[in-house]
Amino acid sequence: MRWQKSKHQTFVPFSLPLTRSLARKIPKFLPFSILYVTVEHLFKSFHFMFMAVMLFLLFFFISLLSSSASPSPDAFIGVNIGSDVSSMPSPTEIVALLKAQSIQHVRLYDADRTLLLALANTGIRVTVSVPNDQLLGIGQSNATAANWVSRNVIAHVPATNITAICVGSEVLTTLPNAAPILVSAINFIHSALVAANLDQQIKISSPHSSSILLDSFPPSQAFFNRTWNPVMVPLLKFLQSTGSYLMLNVYPYYDYRQSNGAIPLDYALFRPLPANKEAVDANTLLHYTNVFDAVVDAAYFAMSDLNFTNIPVLVTESGWPSKGDSSEPDAVVDNANTYNSNLIRHVLNNTGTPKHPGIAVSTYIYELYNEDLRSGPVSEKNWGLFYANGEPVYTLHLTGAGIIFANDTTNQTFCVTKSNADPKMLQAALDWACGPGKVDCSPLLQGQLCYEPDNVVAHATYAFNAYYQKMAKSPGSCDFKGVATITTTDPSHGSCIFPGSHGKKGTRVNGTSLAPSNSTSSGCLSQYYYNGGSFTSWIVLLVLLLSAVIL
Repeated sequence: MRWQKSKHQTFVPFSLPLTRSLARKIPKFLPFSILYVTVEHLFKSFHFMFMAVMLFLLFFFISLLSSSASPSPDAFIGVNIGSDVSSMPSPTEIVALLKAQSIQHVRLYDADRTLLLALANTGIRVTVSVPNDQLLGIGQSNATAANWVSRNVIAHVPATNITAICVGSEVLTTLPNAAPILVSAINFIHSALVAANLDQQIKISSPHSSSILLDSFPPSQAFFNRTWNPVMVPLLKFLQSTGSYLMLNVYPYYDYRQSNGAIPLDYALFRPLPANKEAVDANTLLHYTNVFDAVVDAAYFAMSDLNFTNIPVLVTESGWPSKGDSSEPDAVVDNANTYNSNLIRHVLNNTGTPKHPGIAVSTYIYELYNEDLRSGPVSEKNWGLFYANGEPVYTLHLTGAGIIFANDTTNQTFCVTKSNADPKMLQAALDWACGPGKVDCSPLLQGQLCYEPDNVVAHATYAFNAYYQKMAKSPGSCDFKGVATITTTDPSHGSCIFPGSHGKKGTRVNGTSLAPSNSTSSGCLSQYYYNGGSFTSWIVLLVLLLSAVIL
């Protein structure tokens, strides 16, 4: 029922001086014809040798450039998706938000079937997890592990792009009794992947709390808690042999709070520091401008202490809470915005760390949604980038970063109907919006631009959004008794341009993103390869010009 008003030569062989030089070296008793043939033969031989050398140099430069152009894959930013939310969005709504935000990497704390099905054919790279409460069973039984992989991985690939498995989470510090079987669980999961021929495309590791690092500053002195060496050594051997990464949760917020004032807030938030305020590692003379880099390098040095030097670090969690109680004065929106904005920029710039500059440190932000059902202090419920209804908690400051993430400085959001809303409730809310809500619903009249499609969902979406925009997107203006939700995808269609739209259908290209601008997964060429290709072209041209001049 619609709303109604009552509704793309030749070479010259060597020059003359070179010909005379060669002629003096030929015995004079040779008949002229033989001399001519010999000289001609030599010309051809030298010509061939010269061209061979030129081609060798050409291919040498090209291979040199190719090898130097890609020393490390580009870093990415992903998000963690927790589910302790009272009004948890449906899998379809979650995926819609991920698409709208151009989020190409997500980490799940389990292997939720419905969400994995919703993620199918999106190209989004998914990390699934073995929850801690399933770790003992999997670590003690190869069959249990194989069954888990069959149900939660094999059943979904290749449609769902599963690229990694987290086996447990912070097991050494939160579930120490399960620590002895952690590596067994990982090996059993890996054996199941090998049997399914998936071990090359899916990496396995286990996220650790940074608290397993002792004496972490200066970073060069860091080492793993010796108590865990019986676990860490075989784990690192596994990671090295399979080309996987050390997963680490890095929380400068907690480091700052527990430092008793020793760590400046600006140092924790990636804010610029004067040179005399930077932390310097006296052993290496490396300068540290932020806590994040110091913790990551501490992990690298701790691995070196155990003689592992070629395992990359992947940060599986990092973030900052936007709200806290009276004992958490630095858990505020401005600090959360500053930290996450600077973190995203730092990671996507492929800055690396002082110990490994230019080496990617890909990171998953904690987290997508505020989890209001989590226990503990207020801050525990407020780490999200978005509220459950899809509205941004704050607008990330990433203008000019060359990336796309619709939680942006234009704050372009829309109010639309929920996918599972009751038609009768939609009709009632539509009538209210076009009546007491004082929304101009004339574009919905027959013959007008937004009349089609003529159904209550389409008409209610227009009216809800018109009211939301009219109320300046104020909190609560996109609810309509639970049948509406906020989206960053422009609902405009054809000639029907919705209020708040910039006149283009689809998601806007904005100033903040969780997707790298030069990620191969996004289909874009990296700037480095573009510049390298340009330089290679100059080398090819130079070689050809030299050939033409000399020959």
